[in-house]
Amino acid sequence: MKIGFIGLGAMGSGIALNLCKAGFDVSVFDLRKESAAPLLDAGARWAQTVHELASEADVVFTSVPGPKEMKDLALRDDGLLHAMRPGSAWFDLTTNAPSVVREVSVPFQARGIAVLDAPVSGRPAGARSGKLAIYVGGDRDVFERHSNVLDAMGDRVMHVGPVGSGNVAKLVHNSISLVTRMAIAEGMTLGVKAGMDPLELWHAVRQGAIGRVRTFDVLGDQYMQSKFEPASFALRLAYKDFTLALELAREVGVPMKQAEVAYQDYTEALRRGWGDRDSRAPMQLQNERAGVTIQASAEDVQKTLARG
Repeated sequence: MKIGFIGLGAMGSGIALNLCKAGFDVSVFDLRKESAAPLLDAGARWAQTVHELASEADVVFTSVPGPKEMKDLALRDDGLLHAMRPGSAWFDLTTNAPSVVREVSVPFQARGIAVLDAPVSGRPAGARSGKLAIYVGGDRDVFERHSNVLDAMGDRVMHVGPVGSGNVAKLVHNSISLVTRMAIAEGMTLGVKAGMDPLELWHAVRQGAIGRVRTFDVLGDQYMQSKFEPASFALRLAYKDFTLALELAREVGVPMKQAEVAYQDYTEALRRGWGDRDSRAPMQLQNERAGVTIQASAEDVQKTLARG
């Protein structure tokens, strides 16, 4: 299998290098040839143009800055669409807009070229070490045919649905991460301004219920099943704690923008009479606003957790 790899930035260079180390036949291209030096030392070949690389490859991987660059690389006159062979496959590792991926995939599919979006999560250090999650959207058979290549790139490779789904999963992951870190910042500033040493506070919260578990695993028993009774931690008790935290924030003069927004939902849930339900019950309010239903069986939840 001949692999073509385009885009040797902070993420792409580490991923491509792992393909070389795994013994694959790799050709590379980047706008800056100097960025390919470690790859060439590892046995990769330099392609003079995108067209040259794509026309010879059985599978192409691209890692570019964003949707604009990905679309241009795909559809310009000397781009991938006019160079790749029918029967070949393109995995785009770019964090991209799902709508762009789906739009771009249409003319490729018409020519018999499989397009799969495969954004990665793990930062440059993960790209170099192979400790990456790779969310792949697209044809499952194509995914499975290239599993040995993907496994050389990341240690958490998963097929998540049709084309575009990879980026939906990546964007959901990142949005949750970005909002969560702001909530953590609020909590840390509250604790420090209320008199705690930052390191002692950090150590303390890491030993609590949330600090001891993987963030998403705790969703299985209640939220994923839409089952909030019997309560693990009753909403009325959580609301009391939440109120005390906000009172402390006002006392010491710490703004709590993220918490105040969330508190509105907890107040609404309590107004609805959900006080004896689990403290995750207010999450249902977001389901209502979005117009979605999330309700899996306990058996399916356990099967999903068992996937690792």
